[in-house]
Amino acid sequence: MSSNEHIEGEILFESENHKFIWLGADSKQKAGVIQTNQYLIINNGKGILLDPGGVHLFSRVVSVASRFIDLEHIEAIFFSHQDPDVSSGIALWLGVTPARIYVSGLWLRFLPHFGVIDQERIEAIEDDGGEMTIGSGAKLKFIPSHFLHSTGNFSLYDETSGILFSGDIGAAAFKEGEQYLYVEDFDTHLSRMEGFHKRYMTNNRACKDWVNRVSKYSVSMVAPQHGAVLKEDQVQKFFSWMKDLQCGTDLLDSLS
Repeated sequence: MSSNEHIEGEILFESENHKFIWLGADSKQKAGVIQTNQYLIINNGKGILLDPGGVHLFSRVVSVASRFIDLEHIEAIFFSHQDPDVSSGIALWLGVTPARIYVSGLWLRFLPHFGVIDQERIEAIEDDGGEMTIGSGAKLKFIPSHFLHSTGNFSLYDETSGILFSGDIGAAAFKEGEQYLYVEDFDTHLSRMEGFHKRYMTNNRACKDWVNRVSKYSVSMVAPQHGAVLKEDQVQKFFSWMKDLQCGTDLLDSLS
């Protein structure tokens, strides 16, 4: 992906009435601003946005999403956690869509700080997760991923496509002009993931719990909020790495 390229989205999965779409990358990303991925799932003409991003990305994500769906047909928005790069555009999205917002119940009291006073359209996800349907009944699972890195954190599994949206789990940091959509070589890509995970993920116990939960599903791809999409044999390589990862409080002594 060249530095002068503005990617206008790519369909990661498509069947007769279901799509899972990556909503592109910003070629004008400034130094020091973290790269983020936004995703859109469409089933039978109805859509759900996944971590649509911060205020500064709003106009670009609106533009790209509108190529695939009318904003009036976005019936839900999922926030994996509360970080501003995930959710600071929430008030803007409530203004241009009829969507209901799905977010951990832990973060409801913080929403007024993002400009959301009326919480009539907010759906609190309980700690043990749950599921919802969109369109013609496509099932989406909220999978607990607490402490990776947020205390109230969820992954989302799309049963139809087999794609796991993992939020910050699987995140990678690219240098300017380096970005690619799919991981081709896990060992090479690891150098872009390892530092973030060791510092931001809480500990190995939380990592193992998450891997055990998501391994119950048939995962075809892992789509993170930062970095690149893992698919095929890269998925199991990533799960194995996460299950053994020493991170966060496991490494506390090395920070003193």
